[in-house]
Amino acid sequence: MIDLYYWPTPNGHKITLFLEEAGLEYKIHPVNIGAGDQFKPEFLAFSPNNRMPAIIDQNPADGGDPITVFESGAILQYLAEKTGKFLPTDVRGKKTVMEWLFWQMGGLGPMAGQNHHFSGYAPEKIPYAITRYVNETNRLYGVLNKRLEGRTFIAGIAGDDYSIADMACYPWIVSHEKQQQDLNDFPNLKRWFENIKARPATIAAYKAGEGLRKEDGLSEEDKKVLFGQTAKTGKNA
Repeated sequence: MIDLYYWPTPNGHKITLFLEEAGLEYKIHPVNIGAGDQFKPEFLAFSPNNRMPAIIDQNPADGGDPITVFESGAILQYLAEKTGKFLPTDVRGKKTVMEWLFWQMGGLGPMAGQNHHFSGYAPEKIPYAITRYVNETNRLYGVLNKRLEGRTFIAGIAGDDYSIADMACYPWIVSHEKQQQDLNDFPNLKRWFENIKARPATIAAYKAGEGLRKEDGLSEEDKKVLFGQTAKTGKNA
């Protein structure tokens, strides 16, 4: 059993994508990031960066005590190694998947996230910031589009090359319209996106989070919780 501490965000969806694809039994524990659930002591005990997702594997491979993992990329790698799925074991194949996983963690996710913030959440619309992050998101879409030329999935050509790299990237493309990106400008990326969107496990993964997030989006109080954190307070400024 995997206990998944989760909220339906791109990083949260990465993990439900894997769990549904792998057929692992899991239980969702909602972490309402707008309400501040990520600051509860019991959550911080195994997710010290006060971010979700995080997991507790109740049945680790070594048969020992439950294992906790935080950070979505680390969780994907852990689960792939636990199950022997969606991560090649040969040195070259694994290297390629890990390159693109880290590309998402260090590039696509942070840049698209700042795009979302300055375009949709910032109280002051700063044209330079919006242009900067919309353009960088566009550049990264171009990198991925080029990578997918002649490839079914990010890490290879064959039909069975679906990997944790794809699971990491896909949720960040779902909000392409909010990121001011047109998938028609990226035909390889669009083909890949539609392919993954239609997978039964993807449909199930997104269904798992339905009903958790408020339909009217973030309130001003939610934004204070999410965007006002400092080291001094550990929570809000």
